[in-house]
Amino acid sequence: MTTTQLPDDVRRAVEDREPLPSNHSRRPAPLDDESRGLTSAYERRQPLVGILRRALNTLVLIGLVVGALGPILWLAKSAITPTQDTLRDPMALFPHGADFANLRTAWVDLDLRRYFMNTVVIALGSWAIQMIVATTAGYSLSILRPRFGRVIYALVLATMFVPTVVLLVPLYLTVLDVPVVHVSLVNSFWGVFLPAGASAFNVAVVKRFFDNLPREIIEAARVDGAGDFRLFWSVVLPMSRPVLGVVSVFAVLAAWKDFLWPLIVLPEPDKQPLSVRLPNLAPVTELDVFLAALLISAAVPIVFFLVFQRFFLRGGLEGAVKG
Repeated sequence: MTTTQLPDDVRRAVEDREPLPSNHSRRPAPLDDESRGLTSAYERRQPLVGILRRALNTLVLIGLVVGALGPILWLAKSAITPTQDTLRDPMALFPHGADFANLRTAWVDLDLRRYFMNTVVIALGSWAIQMIVATTAGYSLSILRPRFGRVIYALVLATMFVPTVVLLVPLYLTVLDVPVVHVSLVNSFWGVFLPAGASAFNVAVVKRFFDNLPREIIEAARVDGAGDFRLFWSVVLPMSRPVLGVVSVFAVLAAWKDFLWPLIVLPEPDKQPLSVRLPNLAPVTELDVFLAALLISAAVPIVFFLVFQRFFLRGGLEGAVKG
């Protein structure tokens, strides 16, 4: 039966009916970020749900702040608190006043200045060696692309699967008698600098960043007559400041907190860094002075990270991971 054969009232109802939505319009709307979660958009518009969500977010934020800053703030408070007050009530806030002399005692009497400078020298030397190795290796593998470059890169990455403890003995034997030149780097800062440069992680991070550099700029520089060194120094490095900042933070923090390798290769106390000397000073030092020494040791890495943390939050890891 066609539409013209239907009764007049039924035919008019069919003709006046609104058209059905197409298949495309029947598809559910894609979920945006606000629609993904434990509560739906309708539930979030309810006043009680909104209050509970804000309260939960506040509690989570407070927990994160206390968990992250709590130990540091307690160390800062205890470093300027007399020992008896810390032992009697560790959580009290200056019951008998603050004693800032602990910082001076730790710096002068414990000869912390010497160990602090040793740590600075080790951190700067390790940073310089790691930057040279990571940037030149990344530039060679990513821009110059030598023959068998993929094989070399795979071998470099394979070293990341070797536990560091396994390498201690052969590394120490190498430092004890360096091949070809036959000199010993024990009790020398070079014994800490040079092994730090062999970081496959830094090479991988820098290479991945170089892979994402605009090839048009590199080709234009080559057309203008730039050689390999000029291309590396004047074109690639200025465009790579984010990843250089990331590698710098990793290198300095790793060198600052390293304990085992400096303990092995620097047996002489006058050349040891803070990370090695502080455990030896703990048994013969007052608690408040020792806590002040710990605060001085931890202050520099915290300040350094706060200064360079923007490289983590913006261009650094983005450029290193993208690809």
